[in-house]
Parts: sequence; structure tokens; C-alpha cells
Amino acid sequence: MALAIRDVREHDLDAVLALNNTAGRSILVLDDAQLRYFYEHADYFRVAEIDGQLAGFLIALRDGRDYVSPNYQWFGEHYPSFVYIDRIVIANAFRRHGLGRIFYCDVNSFAEVRVPLLTCEVFLEPPDDVVVLFHGTYGFQEVGQQRMGERGPQVSLLAKDLPSFAYVRDTYLEHAGLPDLPWLAGRPLSLNNDSKPRRLAGERRS
Repeated sequence: MALAIRDVREHDLDAVLALNNTAGRSILVLDDAQLRYFYEHADYFRVAEIDGQLAGFLIALRDGRDYVSPNYQWFGEHYPSFVYIDRIVIANAFRRHGLGRIFYCDVNSFAEVRVPLLTCEVFLEPPDDVVVLFHGTYGFQEVGQQRMGERGPQVSLLAKDLPSFAYVRDTYLEHAGLPDLPWLAGRPLSLNNDSKPRRLAGERRS
């Protein structure tokens, strides 16, 4: 079994949309425009391929985006700097392969050289002990709860401290920035083609 975790490409979007919208009630449905927003603005948008077949994806955004999610906005009101996991979806055929933990390890590595906090939420309605346990064993702690709209589900807002960030900040980000290495590079946030230069992970936004 050949597994690859890579940045999403434009030709993946139809398959990503179909996978998202058949994932079940714990994953909010997307339309083309919403997915295009993620493609153009998400700081982390990677897919898993197994033997060339789309097996899953994870989307995450840094603070400061114009993203209208009430959960993302809650974190923006309470924390100055974070990476927010918006969604992770694994295809039914590839569950129980450990892809969830692989994605979480990957996004953790992405986040810890950029921010001090990794955040997400889990639905409490309907309850899912497996999801709650997964996040708890990965180091997330509940920092709040809220209801998504007047009639939406109750969610638990989770955060995980990234202790490595202090070292990265003091050693690199406050000086010359991160080394110019491919594994430290962020996604290009203007994605009209795959040939555009990649933004360095330590580069500050204006």
C-alpha cells in the first residue's frame, strides 16, 4: 500500500467535494464556492492518496482569516494566534488505517513552527465518544462550548498547546525566519497554477 500526504491540487476538488458531502452528519456539507474558498485561502489543505486513490483530506486555517465559521470566530475572539482544524474526512474504504492520526501528526508539525495553539471542535450532538476520546488522547483539552446558531448542534471547543513553538519563535521567527526548506514551506495562497513560488513558513503577512 503506497500512501502519500500532499497539498491539494485543483483537479482534486471534485473528488474532495464528493467525499465531504457523503461523509455523514458530523461533517457540514460544502458547495463549490465554499470549497473554492478553502482552496484559495486555507493555510493547510492536504489530501491523502492510497495507491493513487483519494483516501481523505484535512483543511486548517490560521487566525486572521475572513472565515465566517462561528467556531473559527470563537477562537479568534479568545486567542491571538492559532491554527484551526476546520474538517477532516476519511473515505469509508480507508478507515481504520490510521489516517486520522497521520493527518493530525502532519498538521501538528505544520502548526508548531507557526503558532502556539492548535484548535478544533467536536460535535456533542449527536454524541460520539470515539471522536472525543481520539482528541483527548492526542492532547486536546476543552476550552469552551457553544451552540452553532439558534438550532445548530452543541460543540466542544478544543485546543492543544504547542510547546515547541516558543523555541521556534525565539530561535527563528524573531530573527531571520525559518530555513528555506521544502518541508517548512506553507501553501501558496494564490493557486492559479502549480508553478508559483511558495511562501516561506516564517514570512510575516502585511
